[in-house]
Amino acid sequence: MRNLLGVNPQVIALAIARMAESIGNSFLIVVLPLFIASDEIMGSSFGLTEVAITGVILSLFGFVNSPLQPFTGRLSDRTGRRKIFVLFGLSVLAIASFAYTLASVYWHLFVLRIIQGVAGAFIIPTTVALVNDLATDDNRGGNMGTYNTFRLVGFGAGPIAAGAVVAAGPFTLDIGPIATTITGFDAAFYFAAFTATVSFLLVVFTIRDPDIEPSDPDKDESSIRIFAQEDDRILDPVFTLGLVAFFMAVGIALFATLGDLVNTRLDQGPDMFGLQFAAFVLAQILLQAPIGRATDFYGRKRFIVLGTVLLVPTTLAQGIVLDPWLMFGARFFQGVAGAMVFAPGLALAGDIAREGESGATLSVLTMAFGFGVAFGPLASGFLVELGFVVPFAFGAGLAAVGAVLVQTQVDEVLDMAERRNEPKSDTSES
Repeated sequence: MRNLLGVNPQVIALAIARMAESIGNSFLIVVLPLFIASDEIMGSSFGLTEVAITGVILSLFGFVNSPLQPFTGRLSDRTGRRKIFVLFGLSVLAIASFAYTLASVYWHLFVLRIIQGVAGAFIIPTTVALVNDLATDDNRGGNMGTYNTFRLVGFGAGPIAAGAVVAAGPFTLDIGPIATTITGFDAAFYFAAFTATVSFLLVVFTIRDPDIEPSDPDKDESSIRIFAQEDDRILDPVFTLGLVAFFMAVGIALFATLGDLVNTRLDQGPDMFGLQFAAFVLAQILLQAPIGRATDFYGRKRFIVLGTVLLVPTTLAQGIVLDPWLMFGARFFQGVAGAMVFAPGLALAGDIAREGESGATLSVLTMAFGFGVAFGPLASGFLVELGFVVPFAFGAGLAAVGAVLVQTQVDEVLDMAERRNEPKSDTSES
């Protein structure tokens, strides 16, 4: 059974589950800095400024979950099961989100963020591998694009709602003889725990493990193979796609930490900065699914190359433009470029992956993307001291290197042209 876009119904269910989880998890991007700045958190700051502590705590999620992803991905390959890993990660995420309501000192936040990072390492690579397992060669791009679209909707909606929840508090809960007051922070943390629980239940009742053969530990190879086995290539294609995912993530994350500087430079308010920040996500939401589906018919590589090339001017422009709406345009078209890179990259890695090894293979890209998202804000914070354009020039340079690497080190795996010419009767069955 397939729908109009060739997307597996279980992939849609999994995408909705990830959207629910992403709403709650992205809540914390807005809530934690406010929570740290409030009187709710006391104790030793370990000699760090409040801004530095905030940056470290927010970055911990990416720095913890990213290096663990190849291990959890390979473990899911060896067991031939994905669902149990997703459920374990969601349950840990829900518990940790609830535990923020009990936090009172800085080290509590460090520990909880580390725990959430571990949870993410169980969720991220196994859900992507599950999408890959449920898809087929002729609809993998559409499935990956649809999955990422829903996930990004959740990621974009969470921060918008989070500030409103915190500002609207405290809330009075009056149920019969029970009356209590809940702060805006506690309400946000409860909501994050609730969305993780909803996601858990969706996975329990709508997702089943596909029938895949567990990988053989005796024949297992390293999750990350750097050099190619073919004589005409230097780098392994999956490693190359991982590098490109890292370069892209760094480039899109440079903008996040420069809010005050951007607002001063463009003579704009924080609301416009929020709109510019959201422009990237908006483009991704609109285009990931159709671009992913297009790669099923026209090939993956050409989209990835074009996307990395487009990343160069759209990233550099953010360090040059002096008009708020031009900045919005640069961010939007950077999102268009990102939509041409990540989902097609995942689909191409899925094409390359051998049966039963998609968890380890795709974890290379998800790990690299996570490292890039964590590294980008740190890099921009240091590089901007050399000039406002410098971090964006750095990101554009990485994108240019990525375009060359994809063009020279990655080949198309499936013959899309041949599939387009197949009789319709041969491709109508799922």
